[in-house]
Amino acid sequence: MAKMKVVQVSKKGGPFENVERDVPEPGPGQIRIHVRACGICHSDLYVKEGLWPNLQYPRCPGHEIAGVIDAVGPGSEKWTKGARVGVGWAGRHCGECEPCRRGMFLQCRRGLITGIEIDGGYAEYVLARKEAVAAIPDELTFEEAAPLLCAGVTTYNALRHCGARPGDLVAVQGIGGLGHLGVQFAAKMGFAVAAISKGADKEALARKLGARHFIDHGAQNPSEALQKLGGARAILATAPDSKSISALVDGLGIAGELIIVGASPEPLTINPLQLIPGSRSVRGWASGSSIDSEDTMRFAALAGVRPMIEVFPFERATEAYEKMLSNKVRFRSVLARS
Repeated sequence: MAKMKVVQVSKKGGPFENVERDVPEPGPGQIRIHVRACGICHSDLYVKEGLWPNLQYPRCPGHEIAGVIDAVGPGSEKWTKGARVGVGWAGRHCGECEPCRRGMFLQCRRGLITGIEIDGGYAEYVLARKEAVAAIPDELTFEEAAPLLCAGVTTYNALRHCGARPGDLVAVQGIGGLGHLGVQFAAKMGFAVAAISKGADKEALARKLGARHFIDHGAQNPSEALQKLGGARAILATAPDSKSISALVDGLGIAGELIIVGASPEPLTINPLQLIPGSRSVRGWASGSSIDSEDTMRFAALAGVRPMIEVFPFERATEAYEKMLSNKVRFRSVLARS
């Protein structure tokens, strides 16, 4: 039996371990991907620290997977050996149950989440359902494609469904792993982008990414600043700080929408009277299906949107993960092999 290199976690709170396993064989409806790059997401914490319910170990994390199809199982003939493909959160997406048909794939009753409930991309080879696979455009490298399968599709998909039109004011809160992509996508969609972050030192980067306005929430009230600009048609909240997110509601214009993609366990503090008079709304947004991932990557390739990444070999997964966790990476850690 052929062997492969794997980075795994053997127990709750345990270290990353570099081990060997048998290369898995694809079953019916599955394909096998030779992983060339895998992004490290903050959600990998669920595996590392055992925060996901009923998690089974050992487990190989990773749900920002980019690579090449190595083998195709029965019933997966749509995909061919050698194709450049990616897999994200949508590894859970079965495409058949009611939540999947409504785009609520995280509530899918049939599939399993890649990198959490089944082994993910910190391995040399990974199995994926045929419905979970997304084609990678030739214009993107594997290292560029990997973060687009989570951070990218999350921000792109939220923005394209937000109801804003070209020329509308759209704000992006936070310029980090999600926010730096959100600013780029929003600008390329034709929105008048206001980037919100703390510290004047972030302004140059925000404008380079495409922001027309910069709001330093450490020096001014962000809602007041947005209202001076006419009120935001949409605000994309990417930084997981419920207090800061709550403070943005008054910056919405008429029928404005606050879209939350940065998860925080702390409750929001919002008065209903902040919402009703202006017909404002607050909603959360998960990433998307494999089709959404393909749309994201195609748009990124056409529009020139690229993640800012720091690349590490798979053997340095611990270092890459710790830099992500401590916010010392600008802006996404990516594991890669030649």
